[in-house]
Amino acid sequence: MSGATLLEVSGVTVSFDGFRALNNLTFHIAAAELRAVIGPNGAGKTTFMDVITGKTRPDKGTVRWGEKSVSLLRMSEAQIARAGVGRKFQRPTVFEDQSVAENLMLALKAARAPWRVLFWRPAPAHRARVLALATDIGLAAVLDRKAGELSHGQKQWLEIGMVLAQEPRLLLVDEPAAGMTLAEREQTTALLVEIAKTRAVVVVEHDMEFVRRLNCPVTVLHEGAVLAEGSLAHVTGDAQVIDVYLGR
Repeated sequence: MSGATLLEVSGVTVSFDGFRALNNLTFHIAAAELRAVIGPNGAGKTTFMDVITGKTRPDKGTVRWGEKSVSLLRMSEAQIARAGVGRKFQRPTVFEDQSVAENLMLALKAARAPWRVLFWRPAPAHRARVLALATDIGLAAVLDRKAGELSHGQKQWLEIGMVLAQEPRLLLVDEPAAGMTLAEREQTTALLVEIAKTRAVVVVEHDMEFVRRLNCPVTVLHEGAVLAEGSLAHVTGDAQVIDVYLGR
């Protein structure tokens, strides 16, 4: 673990019509750390991300953020995003008719106050930032290509770049390896590992081989609670994890 705790989720419970999606869930991550979250369908992985981003409000528990340990539960989704929580959903949602550069520029623009957007014009510093982002995500060679022409993997990287444009301190990534070629998966692994050197990254993933490549601590969720935590070798050797998730 690297650095002080950035996010601390304590005793969070969420119920939907009597079904407990999260059950006294506790989780924390450091300011520069890569963590994989795994678990069977219905384990609470999506609800966990929804609580952190403000989309779902828990019945009880706390979600503390940053050095001053402020409550995310008192903030709106927009305020949480501005505080530094970024989320990349499973399906890429890029602007297909816009170029890679334009998508990244729009993401920079979106990070500004609403009234300023009306009068915003890109400056040389913004163009330099777009180029730096495109380089980081491996798309510098296709800056002028329309996003709709990109491969599935490239669209995923572009969307990660668009989230990074907003300078998040925590990046939540949902099943990034789904539908990727082997080469794309390897590049995605390298990208996430690099990002986690300077910020917290939580990867929710079903693909165990991809999780193995990430080579990071793993949290296993089951029935809305943490079942096991530790290295992949540790959690995959846990008898309970084998029973409920991996199978015998």
